Amino acid sequence: MNSTDFQIAGQFTDLGNSWLNTLGSWGDKALQVALVAIVVITVVRKVSLKAGIGALIGLVIALGIYNSRGSLADKFEDEVNNPASGHGAISVVIPPDPNGPGAGGAL
Repeated sequence: MNSTDFQIAGQFTDLGNSWLNTLGSWGDKALQVALVAIVVITVVRKVSLKAGIGALIGLVIALGIYNSRGSLADKFEDEVNNPASGHGAISVVIPPDPNGPGAGGAL
């Protein structure tokens, strides 16, 4: 083998990474465009301000979750790997009913 084989392989690796990065950025933009299109289609189909507001709220929630996927994944992974460091169960004490059975009141 000569040194040009390694150089060509490196260039092909860079080309593959470039294609994946390009497709990933197109996917991000396509998701945003698709969500906006869903909002517009919902407003046009329903001809309702209420439907438009609901679709817009859904758009904001979906984009918020999508944009924070990295930090959410880190938190979920930490919770799975370190369950003891999480919060304990919440205990609720309900006082007995003063007029309930066994309280000495008239039935």
